[in-house]
Amino acid sequence: MNTMLKWAATVSLACTMSTAAVAQGVINFGIISTESQQNLKTSWEPLLADLKKKTGLDVKPFFASDYAGVIEGMRFGKVQLAWYGNKSAMEAVDRANGEVFVQSVPVGGEPGYWSVVIVPKDSPIKSIDDVLKCDKSLNFGLGDPNSTSGYLVPMTFVFSAKGIDPKACFKNVTNANHETNAMVVANKQVDAATNNTENMALIQKNQPKAFENIREIWRSPLIPSDPIVWRKDLPAAQKTKIREFFLTYGTDKSTGDIAAEKKVLAGLKWAPFRASSDRQLLPIRIMELTKSIAQIEADASLAADAKKAKLDQLKAQKAKYEAELAAAG
Repeated sequence: MNTMLKWAATVSLACTMSTAAVAQGVINFGIISTESQQNLKTSWEPLLADLKKKTGLDVKPFFASDYAGVIEGMRFGKVQLAWYGNKSAMEAVDRANGEVFVQSVPVGGEPGYWSVVIVPKDSPIKSIDDVLKCDKSLNFGLGDPNSTSGYLVPMTFVFSAKGIDPKACFKNVTNANHETNAMVVANKQVDAATNNTENMALIQKNQPKAFENIREIWRSPLIPSDPIVWRKDLPAAQKTKIREFFLTYGTDKSTGDIAAEKKVLAGLKWAPFRASSDRQLLPIRIMELTKSIAQIEADASLAADAKKAKLDQLKAQKAKYEAELAAAG
């Protein structure tokens, strides 16, 4: 009982402190761990400095060792604003009072990006079918469990679609961020791993020798570009300032140095942002349910009645999201 009371008091104090911090104009900006913290700092600090300058808010970067750390930071009010992938944004919306308000745009103008599976350049592996021989001879690197391109997409389209459990297929399965997965493939420490086209562009720029030692063998359907998410309970005045910053940054509506702002965005492999909402997560919700349905259908341990009940529930939810997506155009 005492432990529960102490936990409740700790959470209450954290929420009180975070509310006070927001009232004083402090905004902790969460950055998911797609690569090393030093590389992320280099890419993100110029943008956050401009956000601070233009809004007058005290913006501070918030790093965590995994995606869950940023989600939980937002859940408990330690993070007010964050860059997420779509899967982690979905978790933040569902569990951390988050709301999507803008979306990144790839620097080349693409409508999104792609998950990939990569292997060492001189690997005998030529296709995804070679990876899926499932004789427990290969080591495979998955992404963070809250990553869209590193985990959800390959789990849905590579593994669940074929009724394959990676742990039963490979000798070893590891979870790491995109940069780490690229480097362990380049150094032949794993036989194959997941990544995405945006991170591979960064690897090509920051680690060109490693990039030369990597070969892509599979590419997913298109993934919507990453969202920026704020807590719903941010004061309206702060939301107005933040939204205006993101929607004008690097455009002809900006009051700053437009060329310099475009250079900052290019460092993130982005063009100017566009407005968005939680609706951009609908394809990811459908994908998550597709993966879950395939896993349950392949689960021989479930009784027939229990399996049918679960499948009916998931399929109904999937149909609901598909109808919402169709209505959204």
